[in-house]
Amino acid sequence: METKGALTIGGNCWLGARVTVTDASSIGDHCVIGAGAVVTKPIPADSLAVGVPAKVVKSI
Repeated sequence: METKGALTIGGNCWLGARVTVTDASSIGDHCVIGAGAVVTKPIPADSLAVGVPAKVVKSI
């Protein structure tokens, strides 16, 4: 099995129900990911992200 890169999830993150985080993406510290979101790219720290694919909608 091959990977595209490291998967990193920062501290104090909240992930909603059925969130999918793909290979080679990352989630920064203190993030909230909405239910059903699909994270395909890096999410910066202190962000709220929702949707398919997940997009940052607000900085918290």
